[in-house]
Amino acid sequence: MKEFALDDRLANDSVFVEITGLCEVRLMKDRRWPWLVLVPRRPDMSEVFELTPLDRILLTFETDKVGSALKTLTGAAKINVGALGNIVRQLHVHVIARSEGDANWPGPVWGYGKAEPYSDEDMNSLIAKLRETLSQ
Repeated sequence: MKEFALDDRLANDSVFVEITGLCEVRLMKDRRWPWLVLVPRRPDMSEVFELTPLDRILLTFETDKVGSALKTLTGAAKINVGALGNIVRQLHVHVIARSEGDANWPGPVWGYGKAEPYSDEDMNSLIAKLRETLSQ
């Protein structure tokens, strides 16, 4: 059986937050939006429908849990959820907190401007808050 391996681009563009069961949760390195990515820890998956029925249920549950945590922490007006995979084929789900007046509101986050890195302090603080909220 093949082992799960994180796509290099996802590894470079994000940092580890925690494992929620099925998924590795990662924070995108772009402070313009609180933006998490859930990566199901299953090898060679590119589509949600390729997961087993139980894994699809877990992915839905974990996506909801992460979205709720982001909404609680940020007070976002809207939580955007999407699994595109046009560039990175490995199955992953974006969960993005959006607020009126944020960069490119109400347009999409993809392809807009240049990523703005977190300071180490801000990134570590957000990750700690995410872990605490997700554990409740």
